[in-house]
Amino acid sequence: MSKRLTKNLFRKVRDANLKYHMIENGDRVAVGVSGGKDSLTLLHFLHLLQKYTPLQFTLHPILLDLGFHNDHQPAIAFCRQRDLHLTIIPTNIGKIVFEIRQETNPCSLCANLRRGALNRTAKEMGCNKVALGHHLDDAVSTLLMSILYEQRFHLFKPVTWLDRIGLYKIEPLIYIEEQEIEQFIAAESIVPVINHCPADGHTKRSEVQKLVRQIRSNYPDFPKKFIAALENIGPDSLWG
Repeated sequence: MSKRLTKNLFRKVRDANLKYHMIENGDRVAVGVSGGKDSLTLLHFLHLLQKYTPLQFTLHPILLDLGFHNDHQPAIAFCRQRDLHLTIIPTNIGKIVFEIRQETNPCSLCANLRRGALNRTAKEMGCNKVALGHHLDDAVSTLLMSILYEQRFHLFKPVTWLDRIGLYKIEPLIYIEEQEIEQFIAAESIVPVINHCPADGHTKRSEVQKLVRQIRSNYPDFPKKFIAALENIGPDSLWG
């Protein structure tokens, strides 16, 4: 099952890359690595893309230490096994969000600060693209959150040009469902980092993710139909 699952997920990453031209020859790709299941899966399959396709590009994993006392050794070892050097950047983001600002909605500020720190580090390292581990379920949740809490249609795109800093943000796992990532992590006996963020599991996104799982329980192919609907709208769509 492990080999079959790996081949299936690799095909999805390869197909997404071919369709949206996420990674091309000569790219220096920074990879946001938290040590969680999504980012480790992302790094693994980008490494396979580098190894088993003609594309010539380099990978530069970056981990932001948010100050939550997470154990980074598993992520370091994971990168070392693939001959990749993990760059760890210490930050005060956790302290700013939970002690100084004491945000009632900490995830929004934390995400903005993390994006800024990751993008700046990627730019300083000479990278031209930043890869994030958002998967298909994240795309569904993001759209539902924007409707429920912001009264607008908003979702992240497979490729986004960040003009303020001069980088492309790419989402190579856009065709992969969360349950597939969980299956892969279990099959490969990969141990993700335990997240010690105080807000973990108690956010609006967590609530919407539960809603997505409820919908899937009645309509198992819901996420796949969601992505197909976005791609079928046309060049002037929300996706385009």
